[in-house]
Amino acid sequence: MISRGRALSVSTSITVEGCPTSALWGPYCNQTIETIGCSQFSRYNNSRDLLGLTINTRKILKTKENTRRTSFLSRSNHPIGHQLESNSTSVVGVENLITCAISNDSLCLRQGDIKFYFLDIVNQALQFEITAANFRLSQSASLICYLRCNALPQRDLHDYSGDISSAPLVIKLPNIGRWYIAIEILNKTQMRNTTAPMLDTICFSFDWQVTGCLNGKTGTDCLWEAYVLQRVPKRNPSVPFESYYVPTDERALLEYSHFSLEKFLTNSSFEQFAWTYFFLDVPQGSAGALIHVQLKSDKELNYELYSKYGGLPSNDSWDYYASRTSSSNSSVFYSLQNSTDSDMDLSIFYAKEGTWCFGVKHPNYTSNSQTYMSISLQGCHRNCNQKGVCHASVDESGLTFYSFCTCDRDHGGFDCSDELVSPNGHIRQSVFLIASNAAAILPAFWALRQKAFAEWILYTSSGISSALYHSCDVGTWCILSFRVLQFLDFWLSFMAVVGTFIYMATIKEASKRAMHTAVFILTAILAATGATRSANIGIVIAIGSFGLLIGWILEFSTARRFVCCSWRINLNVPHRWPNLAALFWNTLEMLNKRFRWLYLLFGLITLSFAALSWKLESNSSYWIWHSMWHITIYTSSFFFLC
Repeated sequence: MISRGRALSVSTSITVEGCPTSALWGPYCNQTIETIGCSQFSRYNNSRDLLGLTINTRKILKTKENTRRTSFLSRSNHPIGHQLESNSTSVVGVENLITCAISNDSLCLRQGDIKFYFLDIVNQALQFEITAANFRLSQSASLICYLRCNALPQRDLHDYSGDISSAPLVIKLPNIGRWYIAIEILNKTQMRNTTAPMLDTICFSFDWQVTGCLNGKTGTDCLWEAYVLQRVPKRNPSVPFESYYVPTDERALLEYSHFSLEKFLTNSSFEQFAWTYFFLDVPQGSAGALIHVQLKSDKELNYELYSKYGGLPSNDSWDYYASRTSSSNSSVFYSLQNSTDSDMDLSIFYAKEGTWCFGVKHPNYTSNSQTYMSISLQGCHRNCNQKGVCHASVDESGLTFYSFCTCDRDHGGFDCSDELVSPNGHIRQSVFLIASNAAAILPAFWALRQKAFAEWILYTSSGISSALYHSCDVGTWCILSFRVLQFLDFWLSFMAVVGTFIYMATIKEASKRAMHTAVFILTAILAATGATRSANIGIVIAIGSFGLLIGWILEFSTARRFVCCSWRINLNVPHRWPNLAALFWNTLEMLNKRFRWLYLLFGLITLSFAALSWKLESNSSYWIWHSMWHITIYTSSFFFLC
């Protein structure tokens, strides 16, 4: 169909400016982000990934001024540990010391200066703690620490902040990613009084302590089970990144895209509800995909599903949430569809590349239900609901795939779930839009009867091309490409309108051929550059009116031979008035004899109906009003020809 709504041209330019390396920052890239070289065995030297290190021993390296201590737990090895007491449970922990070498003046700041550091966390951690030591501050000064994940923190834009000169800064369950740390000395007196003197340089040291859980556990007290899901590519996928995820455990088979959820649930008797977490990785280049999660049970579902990017979801912190009774459906990137008491079906659109965590909250008591869970990475939502075809493409950078649906003629929406027209309605609309062009028989018949063969060919071709174009537009049959058929329909329609105007002037055939040739060129340019513009109607009518005026002038000049006026000035003006009056009345008499005014009136009425039909066209009523346009515009041409 033709949409004649207001068209807006939008051009977007995105400029990303950055420093050549991650160790520089600032508007001129002249400020550094301090890198920490953590000392261990030679193969771990200069590592900045604290959770990625494999610790097999304890080693302490002291510098002249500063000693850094980092303590954490690792699941990939079994170092010597001790018991950390909790409220109701005991947590198996391990403490290791990693000393990071810093130059002598790296931790010396003046008032207003700021230092940046960063730490990579690649696995789920229990907590992240920063403690300052070896400093001397006045009562009016504070050592402020700002933290932000995957971005540089600022005073007014950060994830966490605190005065580490008075107490350690602790972040529970930090997200996976690169954490940037900013340290600044703030003087409250100087903030209130700009004339206060600058403080002397203050040197200090601080500890980074990242703590994790062992033995496949996670959560605040390391109580809950955590599993890493393996990505298995699908066979013959429609898009390159389609795959499904299953646990790397003998309790799940790689051949099946689903697994039994009850086999992996946490068994605990300390709380009413327990948590089980599943970690998966969305690979690079597939940010244009969606994560599809489905739960199917033979009984009523008593599970709640939480998801979070780069971190551990909980009751208080999550990105998306779904249960049998409610969901977080406020985001346009989230969909929960076709869910019942025993089924849960949700999708996360355009999932970020990186680590995602899905947490299942379930009752602690043992259930005899059988629930299957499937997590997959898909290109198109619900495979375009079988109402279209899923296509894959690459963005401008060439680094990311994205997918989209090409729907059939009866459906629309990003996943082809919106029914635009019913099958019966499609047939009805097709018949109206195609058959209404039969009205072109009226002006074509009259032109043939008057032996106006050029006009006869023009009206016949216009009706046939319009019928073929709408046949292709509604998806019935395309004899040529859609663009070619659209051009022919509009071009011949423009020519039919202008040809009607020219026919109303009885001039010689040579003059008509010349005018038709000029009109061919002008209307072809209109149809090729913007066929569906509403302004084309006014332009075509203006061209036709101008052609009619030229035809009348030629006809009038042929009928009356003008005598050249004398070069002498005749000031006897009153004697010329009777000649002008006679010319006026003779012109009116000629026009009265020239036209059949009843047909002209019918032509104007049907032309008004055609303009009204054009104006009333909309997405929902396009088929009926455009069919009326076909009938009225051809009928008005017939009356004008008469």
